[in-house]
Amino acid sequence: MERPRFRLYFLHPRFWPLWLGVGLLWLVAQLPYAVLLRLGRVLGTFMRWFASERREIVARNLELCFPQLTAAERARLLRDNFASSGIALFEMAMSWWWPQTRLKKLAHIEGLEHLRQAQAEGQGVILMAAHFTTLEIGATLLGQRHTIDGMYREHANPLFDFIQRNGRERINLDASAIERDDVRGMLKVLRAGRAIWYAPDQDYGRKQSIFVPLFGIPAATVTATTKFARLGKARVVPFTQQRLKDGSGYRLVIHPPLESFPGESEEADCLRINHWVEQVISACPEQYLWAHRRFKTRPNKDDPKLYPKRIRRRKRTPRN
Repeated sequence: MERPRFRLYFLHPRFWPLWLGVGLLWLVAQLPYAVLLRLGRVLGTFMRWFASERREIVARNLELCFPQLTAAERARLLRDNFASSGIALFEMAMSWWWPQTRLKKLAHIEGLEHLRQAQAEGQGVILMAAHFTTLEIGATLLGQRHTIDGMYREHANPLFDFIQRNGRERINLDASAIERDDVRGMLKVLRAGRAIWYAPDQDYGRKQSIFVPLFGIPAATVTATTKFARLGKARVVPFTQQRLKDGSGYRLVIHPPLESFPGESEEADCLRINHWVEQVISACPEQYLWAHRRFKTRPNKDDPKLYPKRIRRRKRTPRN
């Protein structure tokens, strides 16, 4: 995709509320890191109070994935998860607008040698990640040390899309954004010996998925990781990030490449991936993106739904 460019159209009054919101967020993001963490927790509390639909999804996912926890333990985990989601807003702002010198102080990176070795050998890398609330800051901090490309879905609001892409690409100047459905673009990048961030832990429907257990529940799991690794002749390198509890920043770990991947079947590969997803979530459950309906697609169309129906607001019709 070509680099985002500013358009005079973005000055139209319809975008003024967004400009105002972005400007306020930029100002707040200049505060010290410790203050932003506290503000994020407060914001997360408000989100938990008022975002009832999202709260129901998070609570349901925690109930499905951690049935061994007591109701009180899951309630505490839900509170911590909303606090993490609130902090994520300011982490996004930090990623987009903080000076690189300020960002570097927060990065504690391990395992860069795995990416550098693959690069030296001209080997493409699928940087296999998961959707944690820290994904924006994690990708930015890693991007300061090694070029990584990313899967991308264009935002419906063109101004926000412009701001978002500028923020994400300001550090990785030679990185490329690849549309999520652009398989050819993905393979081209991998065959060129580059590393691309990719997360296979969400429900994209049954069309390109198979059902394998995740936390003991049949989950629609994409087989694309296997296809990309085989056709792109790439290594699959797990990547994790975690916000440190002592407020000193973030621990980013590039793990050794998966051995014997792809395996003997797509099903075996998906089982292996979901097992890894379970491990990394269980290590830091409060920072995972639980607001996604991970189990919305059921193996059989007659299977009972695991989530409450979405409340669809009716559009108001203008009165004559």
